[in-house]
Amino acid sequence: MNKIEQRDLGSTGVALPAIGLGCMGMSDFYGPADRTESIATIHAAMERGVTLLDTGDFYGSGHNELLIAEALRGKNRDDAFVAVKFGAMRSPDGAFIGQDARPQAVKNALAYSLKRLGTDYVDLYQPARLDPNVPIEDTVGAIKEMIEAGYVRHLGLSEMGSDTIRRAAAVHPVAWLQIEYSLISREIEQSILQTTRALGISISAYGVLSRGLLSGHWSIQRSETARDFRATLPRFQGAALDHNLALVETIGQIAEEKGATTAQIAIAWVLAQGPDIIPLIGARTRERLTESLGALDLTLNEPDLARLNKAAPVNAAQGDRYPSPQMQSLDSRAG
Repeated sequence: MNKIEQRDLGSTGVALPAIGLGCMGMSDFYGPADRTESIATIHAAMERGVTLLDTGDFYGSGHNELLIAEALRGKNRDDAFVAVKFGAMRSPDGAFIGQDARPQAVKNALAYSLKRLGTDYVDLYQPARLDPNVPIEDTVGAIKEMIEAGYVRHLGLSEMGSDTIRRAAAVHPVAWLQIEYSLISREIEQSILQTTRALGISISAYGVLSRGLLSGHWSIQRSETARDFRATLPRFQGAALDHNLALVETIGQIAEEKGATTAQIAIAWVLAQGPDIIPLIGARTRERLTESLGALDLTLNEPDLARLNKAAPVNAAQGDRYPSPQMQSLDSRAG
């Protein structure tokens, strides 16, 4: 197994690869994916030392966990760090119909995840969003019980604001906060990042390529299938998309000067924001995985970072990262 840079998981004493593999797109949201290629990509990632696999029980309504179980079959379970999100409820047509993070729901969801994953424990368990009807102390308290029982190793949170993070940490140490962070999604810099750093909590950064917008492979002409949820995202529509692709073009010019791709420089920028930040890459193929991991070989100096920050200053992107109803439900919007 190749050695790659390691980063601390909060204050747990556990070291994780500096980049993790987000497996969501192998089952959901971005249109059809090839099962054989998905499993081959997971295997290739682990061979490169990317042992952090991020999933959710609602990704493909259980499909993603089953896929990971298949990929890990025959391997040493301890060689993978599997992080699971729960709480998002979906109907048979795939629609999201609310959150359920009641203590009994926590334990029920975990039981099903363990069965689908074919494992006795998950390395990190986290509510996907704050359930507005359940105090975070109750949700975390249930996860704490599962940690004490040996079914979970570490507690995570996702898209939660500073007050909620502090309340959760008062019940049990939080290992990471999973939240969107990229060159064009920098809201966490306002206050959340200061909170996590004060509490010794890592950032698990998803959306580092802004759903593919920063990949360098997107174009206005790109046609999307009905199963690709990006068609609903404000940043991918109309004049906002035109504006955002112009930003990406400028970033791409800087990348070219560095002998890198647009995706690589975007990932390298997130890596450069601090050793407490672990980007997740959503590669669905071995080709995209190889490209993304090239970011680890890219060094950005202070002038490089200054140029990138000038090319994509805070709030430079147009359009929210989710449609309005979903944005309103994010506890992280509170800062």
